[in-house]
Amino acid sequence: MERQPVFDFHARLTGAPGALDRLLSAMDRSGVERAGVAAGGVVDLDVLARQLVEGGHVTSDPDNGAVLNAARGSAGRLTAIWFGNPHQGTAEYGAHGAEFAALELSPAVHGVSLDDPRTTAFLDLAEEFGHPVYVVCIDRDGCRVSDLAVQAAKRPQTVFVLGHLGIGLIDTYAVDIVRPVPNVVVETSGGFGFTVRVAIERLGAERVLFAAEHPLQDPAVELAKYQALGFPHSVLQQVLWQNAHRILRLESP
Repeated sequence: MERQPVFDFHARLTGAPGALDRLLSAMDRSGVERAGVAAGGVVDLDVLARQLVEGGHVTSDPDNGAVLNAARGSAGRLTAIWFGNPHQGTAEYGAHGAEFAALELSPAVHGVSLDDPRTTAFLDLAEEFGHPVYVVCIDRDGCRVSDLAVQAAKRPQTVFVLGHLGIGLIDTYAVDIVRPVPNVVVETSGGFGFTVRVAIERLGAERVLFAAEHPLQDPAVELAKYQALGFPHSVLQQVLWQNAHRILRLESP
């Protein structure tokens, strides 16, 4: 693959000792120049796996302050994403959101539907801040990709980012659901290469974002999908670099 700068739209920073060094080392090894970073470690991964199958949620509060501090000390390599917790309300986001570049909401973690007033309060503030909204959908009432599309259609000025190419590895259905809603883009971490190709063909390269979801996946693994798919350099420029800068309203170095 021709040398192409990479912006990883979605990585996580846990509170574990050395987590920041491990993130930066993974970026260096993989040739990732910049990354959007949200708090990790909000839920034990075995608990999350069970929640995805059986239901349930946690009310844990993400450590957004640690993410912001890491971003401030990264010389522009890391961009902070506020991880909203609908169980705790919007007061902290309202007070500090302007210091961040985006908002994340995760029904998969916190279990609150996208049409719940606790969620829509976050969406209203995100619109005021001009933040894109990253969402991880699950197969529950009010939390599906179709529910995300409904909320996005109500807020055409806000960019919504569908995490992990929908639900499951081959969710071409999700691609078709968001296709008529132009302010929804998709990020591709975890999806099969086949689904990545479908997303680019049906949505256009301008609506697809590269991400790896570190530390669950090494960026090199996700980049290998793109190398195997053989997209032209013009497509890679958009997906791997330009789109993230545009959506996060950042200047491209």
